Amino acid sequence: MYKKKLKHSEEVLQELLKSQGLSRRDALKLMGAASATTMLGSSPAMASSDVNAAAGSDKKAKIVIVGGGAGGIMAAARLRRSASNAEIILIAPNAIHLYQPGQVFMAAGLYTEADIQHKNSNLIPDGVKWLKDTVTEFNPDNNKVLTKDNGEITYDFLVVATGLDYAYEDIEGMSADLVGTKGISSVYLNNPAEGTAKGGTATHEWFKQLRAAAEKASPDNPVNAIYTQPDTPIKCGGAPQKILYLSDDYLRGNGPVGGSDVHNNVKSYFCKKGNTLFGVPDYNKTLVERITPMYGNITDKFNHVLRKIDADKKIATFEHTYTVKGDYDEDLEEYDIINKTENVAMPYDFIHIVPPMKPAGAVAASPLGWQKGSAKGWLEADKYTLQHRRYSNVFGIGDILGVPKGKTGGSARHHGPILQDNLVAAMEGKELTAKFDGYTVCPLKTQYGEVMLAEFNYKGKAPSFPLDPSEPRWIWWAFDLYMLKPMYWHLMMRGWM
Repeated sequence: MYKKKLKHSEEVLQELLKSQGLSRRDALKLMGAASATTMLGSSPAMASSDVNAAAGSDKKAKIVIVGGGAGGIMAAARLRRSASNAEIILIAPNAIHLYQPGQVFMAAGLYTEADIQHKNSNLIPDGVKWLKDTVTEFNPDNNKVLTKDNGEITYDFLVVATGLDYAYEDIEGMSADLVGTKGISSVYLNNPAEGTAKGGTATHEWFKQLRAAAEKASPDNPVNAIYTQPDTPIKCGGAPQKILYLSDDYLRGNGPVGGSDVHNNVKSYFCKKGNTLFGVPDYNKTLVERITPMYGNITDKFNHVLRKIDADKKIATFEHTYTVKGDYDEDLEEYDIINKTENVAMPYDFIHIVPPMKPAGAVAASPLGWQKGSAKGWLEADKYTLQHRRYSNVFGIGDILGVPKGKTGGSARHHGPILQDNLVAAMEGKELTAKFDGYTVCPLKTQYGEVMLAEFNYKGKAPSFPLDPSEPRWIWWAFDLYMLKPMYWHLMMRGWM
C-alpha cells in the first residue's frame, strides 16, 4: 500500500511540476531550501539568533525544564550545548513523544499512529537528567517545584514547557470518551502520557463513516456535518479548517482510497467565534473567495460557539452572538448598536469538535500565570524575550506562553533560539537581546495535494520565500507530508534548527 501511494505521488509530482513551471531539480532545490528556512526553520523576519551563533556560558547553574513535548526537549538540547557546566533536569512523565501535527495526516489516511510516535529516551540529549515525573505545583517565590513522586526540586533557572490542556468537559454533555462514538470526532485527542493519538485514528474512521453515509444520501436529503472551533486560544488555529476541507475533499474521491464524488450529498457547517476564517487578511481572502466556493456545500456560521451537545439525540447547541440596530441618536446622528445572544440548536449526523483549550493546570494555579484578562492562567511572559515578566529566572517555550501569537510547532521552533540566547544571557548577567517576532506558521491543507503556507508574525504576513503565500501549492503539501516529520525528529528535536 505504501509503495502504491509513492507511485501515485510520483505521477502527481510530474503533473504538478509542469503546471507550476518548475523542473524537478528546481522543486527539490526549493524544498531543500525550505528545510532550512520555513515551517521549522528560520524566517527572514526572525531575530538573528541560531544554534551556531548562540552565546555560551560555562557558569554553574541548575536549570529545570518542565515538560517533555517539542518545546521542552528542544530547550534541553539547545541549553545542553550552550550551558556547558549547568545541571539540567527535564521533568516529564511521557515515555512516548508524539509528532502532533501528524494527527491531521492520520485523519486523512496518510499516516498511522506508529508514524508519529518516538521514544523520549531517544530524543532527550545526553547530559540531561530525565526525571520521569509530573510537576504538581510551582513555587517561583522560593525557586522550587513540587513533583508527584520526587518531592521538591529546586532550581536557579526554570523553563516552563508544559503545553496546554484540552477541556472537552467545558462543553456541556461532552467528554473525551465520546470521541469515536455517535458521529463525534476530534482530531486533537491524544494522551502524551500513554503515547496514543486516538484523535487521528478516530477522525480517519469518521471520514470513512461520513463517506459511507453520503453514498446513501442525496442532495435533497443530505447528511448534516458540523465542524466547530472554540472561543479559546487553540493549538494550531488552522486545524479545524484542515479537517473541514480534507474531509470534504475525501467525499469528492480525492483521498487515498478514491471513489465517486458524493460531496454534494453532505451539508457542512463551520461554526466559530468571530466573522473571519483567518485573522490575516490575505489568507482570509483566499479562503473566502476561492476555497469555500470551491466546495460549494460549506456554510460558515460565524459567531457560533459550541456550548452543549446531546450525543444521543445528535443535537449541538451553539451560543450565537450578533448585533442589532437600536434607537436613532439624533445628537450623534447614529443608531445605537445592541449586542444580542441566543442559543441555536443544530441537528447533525456527524460532528467534528475542537475542544476549548486552557493552560496546563499547575501553571494556571500558580503565580506564574497571568492574573487577569483573557490571558489569565497562561504563562506571563514578555512577548519578545520569552522571560517571565515578574520572575526574571523563569522562561517559557511553546503553547503555554501567554503571548499574542505562537501556539504552533513552527512557533516553538522559533522560540528555541530566543530562549537559548536569553537564558544564557541571564546566567551571565547580561542584557537580553534576542527577540521573538511572533512568527507563526500554519500549513493550511485546503485539499489533498495542496497547502497554503500561511506564515505571519506580530506585524502580519511574513513569508519566507518569494512565492505568494496566500496561494495553495503542491510543493508545500509535499514538504509537509514527506519532509517535515523527519526534520522534526532529527533536526528540531536535536536543537539543530
